[in-house]
Amino acid sequence: MQSQTTKEHTWLRQLLGSWVGEGEAKMGPDSPPEKWKIPEQVTAIGDVWVQGRSEGDMPGCGHGVMVMTLGYDPARGHFVGTFIGSMMTHMWVYEGDLEPDGRTLTLRADGPAFTPEGKVVEGKTAKYRDVIAFQNDNQRTLTSFMQGDDGEWNQIMQATYKRQ
Repeated sequence: MQSQTTKEHTWLRQLLGSWVGEGEAKMGPDSPPEKWKIPEQVTAIGDVWVQGRSEGDMPGCGHGVMVMTLGYDPARGHFVGTFIGSMMTHMWVYEGDLEPDGRTLTLRADGPAFTPEGKVVEGKTAKYRDVIAFQNDNQRTLTSFMQGDDGEWNQIMQATYKRQ
């Protein structure tokens, strides 16, 4: 089976290359943000998928390896993907859409719910959003949000990636 590439697949190709991400994450509401810096390599899997792989020290987790895959499913009309990290057992499954600005991809996922102190709540899930936004060809951000019980979206992580 040969898949036809779409403009959405072409959009994903701008992620290809070597990047360095610098960011911060809050491990709880009363905790100060913890900073991190980690390299990322994004490669193509054929013409319709990209895969990003990062490895380095992450706040509260120690050394970690993270892998994100992204593609576009024309039959569903959405971007699709996954995220796994060596520090967690949950595989995040994404579905998302390009925003009207053409520079921002919003990905939605369900995952484990956390207490305000950052502890997993057994058997409870929450809704998440990861937002990839290009400022230009050589800089993008990744901002992660979790929806609270009150329905509000709370930012839990933000990183800036610069092309090397």
